[in-house]
Amino acid sequence: MVLRSLSANSPGRRANWKALGLSQKDMEKPKIAVVNSSSELAICYAHLDGIAKLVKEEIRAAGGVPFEVRTAAPSDFITGAAKSGSYILAGRDIIANDIEVQVEAALLDGMICLTSCDKTPPGHLMAAARLNIPTILVIGGYQAAGQIDGQWVDVEDVWSGAVGERFGGKPKFPVDQMAENAITGPGVCAGMATANTMHCVVEALGMALPGHAPVRGNSPKMQANARAAARRIVDMVGEDLRPRQILTEGAFRNAVATVLAVSGSINAIKHLQAVAVEAETDIDIYALWEEMSDVPVLSAVRPTGDVRIEQFEDAGGAQAILKRLEDRIDTDVLTCNGKTLAENLADYVIPGPEVIHAVDDPVGEGPAIAILRGNFAETAVVRLGIRDGSRPEEFSGPARVFEDSGECMDAIAAGVVQEGDVVIARNQGLKGGPAMGGGASAILFALDAAGLAKTTAFVTDGQLSGLCLKGLTVAEVSPEAATDGAIGKVRDGDIVRISVANRSIDLDVAADELAARQGPGLRMPATGYLSNFRAAARPLSTGGVLLPEKG
Repeated sequence: MVLRSLSANSPGRRANWKALGLSQKDMEKPKIAVVNSSSELAICYAHLDGIAKLVKEEIRAAGGVPFEVRTAAPSDFITGAAKSGSYILAGRDIIANDIEVQVEAALLDGMICLTSCDKTPPGHLMAAARLNIPTILVIGGYQAAGQIDGQWVDVEDVWSGAVGERFGGKPKFPVDQMAENAITGPGVCAGMATANTMHCVVEALGMALPGHAPVRGNSPKMQANARAAARRIVDMVGEDLRPRQILTEGAFRNAVATVLAVSGSINAIKHLQAVAVEAETDIDIYALWEEMSDVPVLSAVRPTGDVRIEQFEDAGGAQAILKRLEDRIDTDVLTCNGKTLAENLADYVIPGPEVIHAVDDPVGEGPAIAILRGNFAETAVVRLGIRDGSRPEEFSGPARVFEDSGECMDAIAAGVVQEGDVVIARNQGLKGGPAMGGGASAILFALDAAGLAKTTAFVTDGQLSGLCLKGLTVAEVSPEAATDGAIGKVRDGDIVRISVANRSIDLDVAADELAARQGPGLRMPATGYLSNFRAAARPLSTGGVLLPEKG
């Protein structure tokens, strides 16, 4: 084993590390970055400092030398407060860059990433793919929900209730009371929102040890998982097992199948595409999505159904999903424990068959998420969940166009939006938001509270929270309004046609007339880092990465 950290073993470097307490013998050991994407701002991360301590202890015991490094730690409910949430997605790429400028700059030998809220898993995976040094991710776990009068309440109830009150909705308890009780422990949002979706993705890709996702935040199981991962990363450095050996097309196909099977968050699409780009592959996640569109829904965790995330974990979680899909996915892929997925699944028995269904007895037919194309969009994404007829899948109606979410919310409150309308919220894309800020999710909850979710369609170039699953909602329309996409040229009254069966979204406007129309350009101001993001962000076909195109 040749450690790259020794290639920069200068006297000045040794002097600095000796002052930190390292011995001469330590200088010759694997140097492991403990990437603690943590912050005291949010409950998502409140436990990770303690987990980092356990990980460092275990790395030392296994013969490595740990160095804890910090990164940005975005959290939707906290750092989404400014600029209409633009800093949230932008934080994903800050994380990847934070890791590069510390771990790569110091020529450390491997890294273990404590991964938690929505943007930390893709940020960690992007950095792993970019640096291509031995890497393992520790699943940071989900928060415990609370109860009122014996009924469960969680952060989804708080958020939807708060929006709904303005629009005539009736939350199951007073919002202030729910806010006092909804979160009773550290970790990410309960339910199959973006964070838990991405935690399952990490395991499906093979970048976390089997059986680790999802997990109760700071539980004894999570702590044991973290210790196991810490021991494993030292071995991975010795084996020189690198992310690009794991992040193959088969691994991405398995991740896509997993998201579809759990009816996960649409945000997984752009995050997986960004990881594929960072790994310098030509993998097209959108094409894989269409290829795997027959994968049925095998478990209905909130918001898809009534299954709680705790039940999903106890029923086997991501590992049980992969076992169910064993005949449909690529089990020859290598995983971070050095074994193939087939070896990992060989003796595994699913503990909860009533929660995670068999492929021939699914909760619902696939796909839970579909890609739409047409003259309105090169790609757009619709989350369908359980396709039981409760939400429309075919819709045709006049566009009612709004340049920002505030304007749209006011129109809903004033009764301007009517049944049969196709509500268009634009200027919320990668460039326009920027970074997909704009608050499109609140519009969806407003439509639902106003009783319009099932009688209107909602279309946006913005992104949606993983908690969103209401009505016929088409998001992440690309090209976006700010880059001269059709969504920027649609006018009030234009007829928009959406067909899930045909995987299409079209605008009834002649091609020459559409080409002659002017889009809104960049309406939203951007300063500081957000201006840098706007300038560098590439289209959704790349996952919105900030890397320059190869010449």
